[in-house]
Amino acid sequence: MSRKMLIDGEVEKTNEVENHYDFDLFVIGAGSGGVRAARFSAQNGAKVGVCELPFHPISSEVIGGVGGTCVIRGCVPKKILVYGAAFGPELEDARNYGWELNQKIDFNWKKLLQKKTEEIVRLNGIYKRLLSNAGVKLYEGEGRVIGHNEVELIQLDGTKISYSAKHILIATGGRAQRPDIPGQELAITSDEALSLEELPKRAVVLGGGYIAVEFASIWRGMGVTVDLCFRKELPIRGFDDEMRAVVARNLEGRGINLHPRTNLTELVKTEDGIKVRTDHGEEIVADVVLFATGRAPNSKRLNLEAVGVELDKTGAIKVDGYSRTNIPSIWAIGDVTNRMNLTPVALMEGTCFAKTVFGGQPTQPDYEHIPCAVFCIPPLSVVGLSEEQAIEKSNGDVLVFTSTFNPMKNTVSGRQEKTIMKLVVDAETDKVLGASMCGPDAPEIMQGIAIALKCGATKAQFDSTIGIHPSAAEEFVTMRSVTRRVSASKPKTNQ
Repeated sequence: MSRKMLIDGEVEKTNEVENHYDFDLFVIGAGSGGVRAARFSAQNGAKVGVCELPFHPISSEVIGGVGGTCVIRGCVPKKILVYGAAFGPELEDARNYGWELNQKIDFNWKKLLQKKTEEIVRLNGIYKRLLSNAGVKLYEGEGRVIGHNEVELIQLDGTKISYSAKHILIATGGRAQRPDIPGQELAITSDEALSLEELPKRAVVLGGGYIAVEFASIWRGMGVTVDLCFRKELPIRGFDDEMRAVVARNLEGRGINLHPRTNLTELVKTEDGIKVRTDHGEEIVADVVLFATGRAPNSKRLNLEAVGVELDKTGAIKVDGYSRTNIPSIWAIGDVTNRMNLTPVALMEGTCFAKTVFGGQPTQPDYEHIPCAVFCIPPLSVVGLSEEQAIEKSNGDVLVFTSTFNPMKNTVSGRQEKTIMKLVVDAETDKVLGASMCGPDAPEIMQGIAIALKCGATKAQFDSTIGIHPSAAEEFVTMRSVTRRVSASKPKTNQ
């Protein structure tokens, strides 16, 4: 049956020639974005096939698994380990709440690892059932594009089979990068860090982004001695500078050794472990060295350039606002496009793709007011503009409201760790441009704040909202006094 598809607001001309395609849509990659696009396209009446590499917790060029990075070796297992790591400090805090912990409490890394693996295996099965229940045909093997409407599947036994498709969607995500330094083969990436057989006693982490500070927090919470090396003055580049400083202070407060403006120059295997040399002449000996130095689009083995698909210098697939490449029949979503590399964004892009191509509703993804979180301990969460971004983009003054306080729980436990909240407001319109929080439960609180910003909330509307007492969240609606007023960095215009 031929079906009409809406592209850029125009109904494609349909004819009987379409009937010779094996699929209306073939998806390469069954991670979060690929599964969402496949399911929703099938629900709109499309005949859909999807291929994915065989499952394993640690990925390679020929290993993957339905569910993708987030489910198998990313957000989900990472958050499980964050929960596990948080119990150590919580047990310390419990003493001042009357809990008498008389016996030595041991941490069993292998038990947590087993539970983590059981959970990702369960989720892998759920994702497979989601595809099956939607009527999507799942193939196991490596997919590559061999024509504008043709995909080749390399099956597990090495045999090749090709399928034709009216549309091809690339959703192969990204892979961890390794810096090219002597001894780099001695280090691990986040893939292996989530599946270590033994918990290290000493760890060096190279990097200052999400993954670096999260694993530093995880390992430190489990009692590991951690050295965190990063190139900038502060970690998590791209976030609000004030919040970055708070995160750095908290990491140090939790016992992590910070090495700002530091890079690694060499790793050497010794009898005592891995000797790490820095560009400052320092030497640190560790049991594990983690490279958390970014991820690259997973596009190398897809044969895209041979069929004319344009890539940028990082290997990311170039797409338009509807996620379509320069080849009209080939599309791409998620981390392989290197737009905003977050799981919920890939889900959004997959939904918009299905609406555009098979749902009769041309829809571009909306990248405004996307909340995110860094699951260090305690976590950082933000939505909207940072103070620096607001000043750069505003034509008028920017009002900054901050609140720094000792969380109620800490007043009894004695933990010396402040929570900080921040609102950035346009002085002329009173519109809240951005919100940030570093402290317990920050991501849970920020999800609600994101709705307010998406709706265009003003500071007056925040102020008129009644708080929940006693809670940390109520501080967001009780920040009455301006901390500072900042003039825009460029002259005011009439635009």
